[in-house]
Order: sequence, then C-alpha cells, then structure tokens
Amino acid sequence: MKTPRPPWLLVAAVLALHLLLGSEVQRIQDGWVHDGPLPMPPRMQVDFVREMTMQAPVTARVLPRPPAPKPKPPRPEVTTAGAAPAASQPVSAPEPAPEPLPPPEPVAEAASAAAPPVAAASAPSSDEPGPEWPLSTRLTYQLTGNYRGPVHGRAQVEWLRKGSSYQVNLDVGVGPSFAPFITRRMSSQGRLTPDGIAPQRYDEETQFILGEARRASVFFLPDEAQLASGQRQPVARGAQDAASQFVQLTWLFLTGREPLEAGRVVQFPLVLPRRQYAWQYEVLGDETLATPMGPVAAWHLRPTRAAQAQVSGGDLVAEVWLAPSLQYLPVRLVIRQDEQTYIDMMLKSVPLQAAPESSNDIPRRLSQ
Repeated sequence: MKTPRPPWLLVAAVLALHLLLGSEVQRIQDGWVHDGPLPMPPRMQVDFVREMTMQAPVTARVLPRPPAPKPKPPRPEVTTAGAAPAASQPVSAPEPAPEPLPPPEPVAEAASAAAPPVAAASAPSSDEPGPEWPLSTRLTYQLTGNYRGPVHGRAQVEWLRKGSSYQVNLDVGVGPSFAPFITRRMSSQGRLTPDGIAPQRYDEETQFILGEARRASVFFLPDEAQLASGQRQPVARGAQDAASQFVQLTWLFLTGREPLEAGRVVQFPLVLPRRQYAWQYEVLGDETLATPMGPVAAWHLRPTRAAQAQVSGGDLVAEVWLAPSLQYLPVRLVIRQDEQTYIDMMLKSVPLQAAPESSNDIPRRLSQ
C-alpha cells in the first residue's frame, strides 16, 4: 500500500502552480500593453576619426523640386482631305514652343567672400540623406549649474546618422565623473526627410546615485504621438522631441530655410513625455563665446515668453547658441527646470566627426 501524501503538500503545489501561471500571464500582458518601462535603445556605432575645424559660414541650399509637368492640350482630330472637322470637336491652335528654362539655382551661397563653395548634389533619395546634413559628430561640454547648490559635471551630444536614419544622444552627468549623483540620457531616433528630421521614438532615463532609474518614452505615429502615459494625441507635421529639436534648428539655418536674423521667431510642435507644445524660439542676436577653439561667434536662441508661459509640470526649457562656423551646431546649451534649477553646458573640446559614408557627403568638405 502507498502511503497517502499530506493534504497540505497538495495545496502548496496547487498554490505554487497558480502563482507561476499568474506571473507568466502578467509578464505576457505587460509585453502586450507596454506598461513597464522600456529599455533605452542601443546606440548607433560610429567611428569618429578626425577633429572638426572652423570654417567660414556657409548656407547649403537644397535644390528645389522641379514643378510637375503641365498637361498637354488635346491634339486636333485628323480629318480626310477636303473634309471639315466636326463642329463639336474644333481644331485647337498649334502648340506654342516651350519657353527656355531659367538657369539652375546655385546650390551653395556663401555668407562671406571667403566661404568655400558647396558643390551641387542630387536631391536626397530614400536611402541617402542630402549633403546638407552634418556628418556624425560628437560634442563634449563642461557642465556647471545649480541643483540645491552649485553643481559641476560633464555632458556630451552625439549626432549620429547612417543613410537616412539618425540618432541624437544627449548624456549629462552631475557630480564627479567616477560617481555622479545624477545622470540623464536623452535619445531621439528616426528618419531624415526632405522636410527635416522626422522622429520615430524618444527616450529619456534619469538615474540618481540612490534609487532606481526612471524612464519615459514617446512614440511618433502617423499624425499622432503616444506620450509616456500611453495617451495618444494628434500631432502636426514637423513635430520634434526634446533632443531632435536642436539638430532640426541646425538644419533649418544651414539650409537657409530659416534666416538667422535678430528678432526672427522659429516655431514647430514640440512633443515632450508629458505633453506637447506649440513651441517658439526667438533669435536674440549673435554673441562671441570663449571656447577651446578660440572665440566663436554664435547666434543665441531662447524660447519666447509665450512659449515659456505654457510650460508646467517640471518640463525643461532650453536656450541654445548655434555657431555658423561649426556647421550651426550647438556650442552652448542652458537647460532650465526653474530659476534655481538649471545646467549650463559650454563646449569643452574640439568636436569630433566621422568620415563621409558615401559620395553624397564628399562635396561638402565643411569639416576638413
């Protein structure tokens, strides 16, 4: 005869099985609805092989798309000799000779006589960005600011691109490099289009020296964006995220789509993890900044008062200084949460760039 097993053993086995099944169901459900924090996306792998050199400001203009051909008038009906055409189908007048095409618009327009020329390039294809996009670039900054007292640290911005794909990474560390007490990574990735940057995903991760990392993600869908809360909102064309906005500004000024002049206001939808804004930057004027490369002239952009009045819930506001001699890339950034909490990032060393990845990059030679 078999010895009967104690009832509590059977009960424990059933409870363990239920717990295991419940955990697995919850894991699958979390995977379906993405309730849990998503991991940060992997970085693009790019080799930085040379230092960037200052150049005279150049505005690289993109060739306009040719207009759509006009429909040709209908040909007259052919009739037999001596027969008149039908009254309902009159013979059209002979087609006029085509007008001569105007000379092509120059591709590059120098801001000064000393500026190097920019060679013509074909319109960007679906696989290759146009020559107006900067090469992959790494910028390193010295960080100062205030967070419950004066703080110091370091920051780095990487603009990375492969074909028509891009990634922008902004890494900030507050405190000593060997043990920062706050680190934050902001990452944007998406596509390069004829209308500029088109983000597809934005992620940010904040890590305190004690405690778990906090993550938030935004996904850009056709005509709408999914915020960190999971809420979906309609979004207008040309929307940017917290990291892509700086390179979009670079592209707008580098291509001449927005002129750099004091008082100019540049606007686009700005989608942050909690909400979106109709954002506006005002061009305040040009200033000279002291950098490791020597004095650098840069244009100072700051959010308008109307834009700042919208901000709530701890969202960050950024000022930026763009240097025309460094391909309009940001040489200084000031990011504020409020008047007492901010970081000031000033270019610390010479920017590094990757080699051209295709023949489309070769004509520019702005960084050589």
